[in-house]
Amino acid sequence: MTASAVAIAVTASGNMALAQSGEEKDKSCDWDNMFFEIMTPGSAARSHKTVRGIALLACMQAWAAPVAAGDLYELGPVMTNPRLFTQTATQSVWNLAPAEQAGPAKPTEIADAKGGGTESDPSSDPTTLSIPYGFYNENFGAAAAYVYARANYPQRDSMVLGTVMAGSKGSVLGFLMGRNLPIPGLDRFFVDPILSVGYFGDNDVYIDGNPDFPNERAGINDSDEDNFVEGDGIDIFFRARFKYLLPIGHGRDQIIPDYRFDRGLLVDGATGAESLNPLESGRTFLSLRPFYRDLEVDGDGVDESLETLGVDFTLQWDNRDLPMNPSRGQAVTLEYNLDPGIVNESWDVVQMEVEAYFDLGRTDRFRQRTLALDFWTAHSLSWNETASGEIENRPPAYSGATLGGLWRMRGYPTQRFNDRSAIYYSAELRLTPDWNPFDNYPWLQKHLGVQWIQFAPFVELGRVAPDWDLSELHEDMKFDAGLGIRVMARGLVVRLDTAVSDEGVGVQMMVGMPFGFR
Repeated sequence: MTASAVAIAVTASGNMALAQSGEEKDKSCDWDNMFFEIMTPGSAARSHKTVRGIALLACMQAWAAPVAAGDLYELGPVMTNPRLFTQTATQSVWNLAPAEQAGPAKPTEIADAKGGGTESDPSSDPTTLSIPYGFYNENFGAAAAYVYARANYPQRDSMVLGTVMAGSKGSVLGFLMGRNLPIPGLDRFFVDPILSVGYFGDNDVYIDGNPDFPNERAGINDSDEDNFVEGDGIDIFFRARFKYLLPIGHGRDQIIPDYRFDRGLLVDGATGAESLNPLESGRTFLSLRPFYRDLEVDGDGVDESLETLGVDFTLQWDNRDLPMNPSRGQAVTLEYNLDPGIVNESWDVVQMEVEAYFDLGRTDRFRQRTLALDFWTAHSLSWNETASGEIENRPPAYSGATLGGLWRMRGYPTQRFNDRSAIYYSAELRLTPDWNPFDNYPWLQKHLGVQWIQFAPFVELGRVAPDWDLSELHEDMKFDAGLGIRVMARGLVVRLDTAVSDEGVGVQMMVGMPFGFR
């Protein structure tokens, strides 16, 4: 900051004064009390440096313009929030108010400050979630679990999570995942690993083998809801997505996003939703993901092993303003899954997903209202049905064109429908109220750190088919509807979705929003 720099300040009386330091000092002003504070770049201790003789609050009234006291103004890199003492990697945030006039900032003031965060709501500091919890679903029954997660670790916009759970049906599971983990020495490369090892008791798997349905293939669109095999089993699953951020759009100049939040909602640092041109807006990734899964089912008359080893190739244009909780923008994903036949017969699948988000604005009751739409389709190119009716080179029932469970058609059991092709539509109205019930329980909030709660009524429509025929895929479609409850706790979005279908009620609990989970 030079001696001739121009500062903006809001006086207690509601006037805005522009002042220049140096020769134009007015002796009638109390210069000893006129100062602003600079957040020194690189200062981990957040020490402040006081520079006197810059801000002039009551003087130079000829330049003053009537404004509401406490309003925020911007001049170049200068942010005039009466209490904001944070910085980003590219700009400092300046406090231009006298020390004795600076009072507590209102949440709305912080929300309106570009580049800002709050001391109680940092956007880049590591946060930890470590709690036991309970839930109920079809695979576990009543279950007890424990989760440990760190957001913004090992760097900003990264995340690691681990959870263990055990249920009344005898099922146990250990799950580890990471998001946007850096690869040393490769600035634009990231990795998303997932490892899951579980034992499931009395598990329902929608594959052939049920003696009550000898002439019906399990999992097809008009299959009986009781056409499954039941048994105990072990499920081992691993994948690691290695992704490269292309130097276009928002990824050209900023490799690691610098999101700024007010109570968990984005106020600055959006990484998309500025245009429909990938060269100008959004982040585009090329990725390669090796995967391995082995699902073993041991039941009455059934001893099945569904094993696969392969790789996914993905191109994704992520034009959402905030991927973890979008309010504007789009995302388009094209994916090719290939198992070359190393451990079992070969198969492949092509997939496409399109997401769109529309900001409906805030109201007196809701801080954020978003209409979220999703379209997904999949088709197996390798699928081959022989003259005898046997199917060769098909994906396992849990992969490819599959509906039901955590992500799509949440009112149906896990992988309830599977065939050569599938299509899926969903719409959610995501409502984030200004009210946060966890604030009424400080002892609980201390451990959970819930920044917002969200209610999301949703509807879903989808179907599987023996071929990708647009007409057939839109006949006799399956439907469900439900309500999602989501919370943002210490930088992590956790959801509990309950949906009703013609086959019952599905309860799904998972980290992250349901659309675009990769």
